[in-house]
Amino acid sequence: MYTRIRTRDASVQRLLARLSPAKLDGRVVALRRSYHDESYGFRKTREVTMPDYTSEQLNNRATNAPLLRYADALRTHGHRAASIDPLDLLRRERVAALDPVRYGLSDPSAQYDVDGILWTGEGHAKGRQWSLDEITGFLNAVYVGRIAYEYMDLRSKTERLWFAHLLESETANVMHDAGPERRQRIHNLLARSEVFDTFLQAKFPNLKRYGLEGGESMLPALDALFGAAARADTSHIILAMPHRGRLNLLAGLLEYDPAALFHKIKGGAEVQVEGQEVSGDVLSHLVASPTLNYEGKEIKVSLLPNPSHLEAVNPVALGKARAKQYSLLKALEDGGESAEGCMLGDKVMCVQLHGDASFTGQGVIMETLGLSNLPHYTSGGSVHIVVNNNIGYTTPASSARSSLYCSDVAKMINCPVLHVNGDYPEDVVRAVEIAFKYRNHFRKDIVIDLIVYRRWGHNELDEPAFTQPLMYQKIRSRRSVPGLYEDKLVTDGALSKDSASSVRNSYKALLNDALAASATYVPPTITFDGQWSTTKVDGSEVGMAWPGSKEARTFDTGVSAEVLKKVGEGSVSVPEGFEIHPRLQRHVKNRLASLESGEGIDWASAEAMAFGSLMLEGCDVRIAGQDVGRGTFSHRHAMLVDQKTEGVVVPLNHALTTAGKLELANSSLSEMAVLGFEYGASWERPDLLPIWEAQFGDFFNGAQVIIDTFIASAETKWLKQSGIVLLLPHGLDGAGPEHSSSRIERMLQLTNDPFTPEPNANVNMHVVFPTTPAQYFHLLRRQIKRNYRKPLIVAAPKGLLRLAAASSKLAELLPGTQFQPVLPDTHQPSDKIERVILVSGKLYYDLAKERAARGLEDRAALIRIEELAPFPFSYLADVLRPYTTTGGRTPELMWVQEEPRNQGAYGHVKDRLSAVLSGLGVQGEIRYVGRREDAVPATGTGKAYQAQQRDVIEGAFEGL
Repeated sequence: MYTRIRTRDASVQRLLARLSPAKLDGRVVALRRSYHDESYGFRKTREVTMPDYTSEQLNNRATNAPLLRYADALRTHGHRAASIDPLDLLRRERVAALDPVRYGLSDPSAQYDVDGILWTGEGHAKGRQWSLDEITGFLNAVYVGRIAYEYMDLRSKTERLWFAHLLESETANVMHDAGPERRQRIHNLLARSEVFDTFLQAKFPNLKRYGLEGGESMLPALDALFGAAARADTSHIILAMPHRGRLNLLAGLLEYDPAALFHKIKGGAEVQVEGQEVSGDVLSHLVASPTLNYEGKEIKVSLLPNPSHLEAVNPVALGKARAKQYSLLKALEDGGESAEGCMLGDKVMCVQLHGDASFTGQGVIMETLGLSNLPHYTSGGSVHIVVNNNIGYTTPASSARSSLYCSDVAKMINCPVLHVNGDYPEDVVRAVEIAFKYRNHFRKDIVIDLIVYRRWGHNELDEPAFTQPLMYQKIRSRRSVPGLYEDKLVTDGALSKDSASSVRNSYKALLNDALAASATYVPPTITFDGQWSTTKVDGSEVGMAWPGSKEARTFDTGVSAEVLKKVGEGSVSVPEGFEIHPRLQRHVKNRLASLESGEGIDWASAEAMAFGSLMLEGCDVRIAGQDVGRGTFSHRHAMLVDQKTEGVVVPLNHALTTAGKLELANSSLSEMAVLGFEYGASWERPDLLPIWEAQFGDFFNGAQVIIDTFIASAETKWLKQSGIVLLLPHGLDGAGPEHSSSRIERMLQLTNDPFTPEPNANVNMHVVFPTTPAQYFHLLRRQIKRNYRKPLIVAAPKGLLRLAAASSKLAELLPGTQFQPVLPDTHQPSDKIERVILVSGKLYYDLAKERAARGLEDRAALIRIEELAPFPFSYLADVLRPYTTTGGRTPELMWVQEEPRNQGAYGHVKDRLSAVLSGLGVQGEIRYVGRREDAVPATGTGKAYQAQQRDVIEGAFEGL
């Protein structure tokens, strides 16, 4: 499958033939292969075409080629001369390309047929001759006004034509037809925003509120966007934004109770839950999810919580938006209706607000834009609004970006950009409506560069004139945006001064009443609702609970042998006529043999049976990351590729008739955006098992912001549960510094795991280091077979994936079996045991092999701690107790790890092990054996690695 372009130039054809493996077909050349995967979850980009030029239009374009060049120059370069900067600080040069003389057009009265050159709409009779003067005035009115358009660089002729048709046929300004109600709506939003900021400044002068002064046009922009979406039958908007103007949006448009806001400003909590620890968050991170009404059409707007890492929330919003749409599609199918004609973006739209400096400077923007059109990530197009202050903190634009516009980064995905002057709210609304039409028509991203200014510094307590004296001299001498618009309406007779004063006075009175009410305000108690109210377990609806509460529980994770065999066989089922790679015949054969014997279940087989059994119970599974279809270590092969056609099949979807589906999202080479996306999906769908697999555990550090500010802390800050699973391949095996460690120590440090036993401790993340496929099987199923959700961090194996000693029996997956936080020694405790070795992870198998070689099974015990957080105090005490009471002598206790001492689990387990021993009445220290402290997880020198590993293993048995 190929994306085709046409060219008439024979020399270009010859060049492309040398550069591309594609075959020429006349004037058709192939430049880019389309992705061959069309498995579950694959969504094609909407294909839209427009009629090509007629023969008469083509002839006219050839006859009037200079005029065509002139018109295209205005379309291409008009933005460079447009009046889009309220402060007029953009450095401008004369745009020579906009002079008709350059194209040989010098007579203003000369007449031209514009058919096929301009798209003048029905108001201009076909065939009428236009003078050059008229043409120049027309093009300047459209392209060199207060809205500037960048669309001529789009590679799609259809999209370029669409813009030209829309902009030129509707002329430069349609707001004069809006009517008084529309203008009053805009004025109301602007005036209330100004009153709000003034009120907060007067009542709370020392508050950092990140107000909207200078950027008030953001509110009518969002209002217009929500209204356009509602009228187009969109039912949900997922909204992400940073802190600037957030309070204005909450109070002015999203119906946030101002009494609650003042309560929070005065130090109160925003929510409460009985028996649940809620740390809350700062004022500028508050959220709301109102249902708004536009002309009888309802639309729910969900403003997501986000950290101060400005743009980190954007991939989260994108993932939540896609998951919401899949939920709606699934609801249709469950109701017996066909979802055949439904496109992503029909009912849900992602809206992302940005700051100019962060949009340019933060790599997560590039990563998130890179997901926007991928078949397993697209959500039907996002509308981006950059609230552009032309300054970041105190950094001017000239030091913040290398490009002319902050929006230029979006050109990497052929994204159109509309620049608009924020001083003119009606033009802002016009730009938003055009942006929505584009997004809804093509289901692709579009950027609105809303150019405004910031009346205060980074916050209201800063002095911006320290660093930008001339800019702020200009700002402080000008009337506010609401004031300018109000003056215009009064002058036009569209608004009386009394009405304007009434809007402001009534809103100020409302705020005063709310401030008084805040003294007795009680924050709401958060309850479960919507899709989070219940979960389905074994066919029954079970109420969701808060983790750590008495109601929280885990249900049986075992599965009958009949189902396991059905799923296992289905996981390697190949459709008739489908030709798999010859080397995969062994993969199929081994899996079927292990199912038949009930022995030798490997890691990939256990995973497939966990996935398939959950799918049979109606749960969807989505696993994302680079190469997840086959697995980085070529072990999974959950996706098979036909060796002749490159067609793709996912056997579990093909072979099983299930309500649940498996989506294998081979992702772009992104960590932060991809993990954020999957995390956003987990917020939306408790009935989804979302998994992100890093190529190597070390690579999660590219997504550290998502882990720190969302995964580790969202439940405590925002009461947001998530069942996200992170598979982080871990294990020292000679692969060097960046392919060895999932930084278990870092994950454990992020947990709030108590140092001593606490009943029902609500640990924020579960961190595990499983050593058998059966343990992994139960962990995956446990994520869904609970009436709450909790992030799971898995130090996943590399060397254990095919290790025979690390295989499991089918019996270990049956009903009544479950994940065991601690695995006891395979030999019974006896009074001969001289040393108890505690270990976690794959090192166990090296130690077990060495112990057997030395014949020390009766003198050294090996105990595996499989779950590091929450630390298994009681489980470990039960396993250790026989060793501390047998024969009246306590054996030596040792912690052994292959990671350096300052890394791995040692720092986390040391004090907790002491607490366990203290509870057992055992005195003494836990002895550490492992690598010494190091600045890297592992050496890159092979001989040094082998010597270090040998020292660790020998050290575990030294002296026995």
